[in-house]
Amino acid sequence: MNEHQRHTADRLYRSTIEAHHAAVSRVDDSHRDAVTALAADILAAWAKGGRLLVAGNGGSAADAQHIVAELVGRFRGDRPALAAVALTTNSSTLTAVANDYGYDHVFARQVEALGNRGDVLLLISTSGHSPNCLLAAATARRLGLKVHGFLGKGGGELLAGLDGAMVAPTDDTPRIQEIHIMMGHLLCEILESTREESA
Repeated sequence: MNEHQRHTADRLYRSTIEAHHAAVSRVDDSHRDAVTALAADILAAWAKGGRLLVAGNGGSAADAQHIVAELVGRFRGDRPALAAVALTTNSSTLTAVANDYGYDHVFARQVEALGNRGDVLLLISTSGHSPNCLLAAATARRLGLKVHGFLGKGGGELLAGLDGAMVAPTDDTPRIQEIHIMMGHLLCEILESTREESA
């Protein structure tokens, strides 16, 4: 790097850290309560042999897979695998549904196939306006699933159709995603600790 490039990198580093701190400082008890309510619904589903379904687009798809990996694998300690499925991973299903029905249906069709009454669907959307998440939420509600969201930018259209939502307190997409994965880790820790205590 030349001097100008180093100066740019340093400026971006400082502004990124400052923006992250500012966003996290706005997280409050309402965010804790949203994650706790989600955890309670997931635990209730698992107690009845149900599962957690998780979906999102782009970076939120990666977050969906990340959260599911922590639950099916392990977060902090060894324990039995926990029933969770990311709806973002089967490329044949995603492309077949997108080709035959349109991309808006890629999650709804999987909810219809895999979801049962009492299961939980977690939708991750930085905007809260993703059409495939909106259709998945409607399908899940029709089938009797609990539907929660990790959202941003005020919650968007998704907010009104959910049983609960953790809305990141920022409109900046990278900061929303950082808060989503932080809260995803909190969710995993609550679920893992609670399951261990009740075992």
